[in-house]
Amino acid sequence: MKELTYFNGEFVEPGAKCVSLDDRGYCFGDGVYEVTRVFNGRCFAFSYHQDRLYRSMRFMDIPVKMPPEDLQELHEIMIEQSGITDGYIYLQITRGVEPRHHAYDRAKLEPTMYMYIRPIKEDLSKLGDGVKAISLPDERWHHVDIKTLNLIPNILAQTKAEKKFAYSAVLFRDGICTEGATSNVFAVKDGILYTHPADELILKGITRQLVVTRVAPTAGVSLIEKEFDREFVDNADELFFTDTIGGIIPIIKLDRQPVGNGNVGPVTMKLRDGYEKLLAEGLA
Repeated sequence: MKELTYFNGEFVEPGAKCVSLDDRGYCFGDGVYEVTRVFNGRCFAFSYHQDRLYRSMRFMDIPVKMPPEDLQELHEIMIEQSGITDGYIYLQITRGVEPRHHAYDRAKLEPTMYMYIRPIKEDLSKLGDGVKAISLPDERWHHVDIKTLNLIPNILAQTKAEKKFAYSAVLFRDGICTEGATSNVFAVKDGILYTHPADELILKGITRQLVVTRVAPTAGVSLIEKEFDREFVDNADELFFTDTIGGIIPIIKLDRQPVGNGNVGPVTMKLRDGYEKLLAEGLA
């Protein structure tokens, strides 16, 4: 099992110095990215990640140079050659290389593509016991539905959370709960599941989509996509994060106060079990 790195058409040594100092991803964060879970030697929900990647590229006006079937094949090759069966693949595409100038000339730029595959070393099952979180203001731009490299507010929020020994932060914009610093957020009240609508104020997370469209319906859990405020969060019976690596992550304490009775709730447990089953079955 070995980590594998790909850069602009060839495999290179992990940590190799390949990026030009004039790459717009380096200078401006001018690019997009995706992280795909590898489980049992296969990409999980790859088509969902691929669709979101191409949507982000269209929004950012970055030309798509690799067709879907080639991109999928490259992911499969990385899994096969690395021998990593439980891990993740990071994919980053920047606008390309040119002397630093805010405006860009699309015709003169060739996108830069960078990928790597790495194993998951931590015990993800421990997340099922629940985590602590803090609340912070959502200070991100108004198009977080696009998965760009510009993550400074997320980085600052996550760092503040970890300095307080919390797993992550729950973000609020104008009093409304949007999502987490690195994830989406769900609340449970009276057995009903709530999450923020998939608009431009949240990232349409892949795990979020699967909970909404596959896991909750299969588990018989009613779901409402609507805005909810801090008072609703404070009175929720259950809270949880969702992300690609951790799946469904129960929140048992927020700002040092217990969520519900301070234990992982029954709805969250049911959904987590359903998601783990879906992960084991595989999804294209």
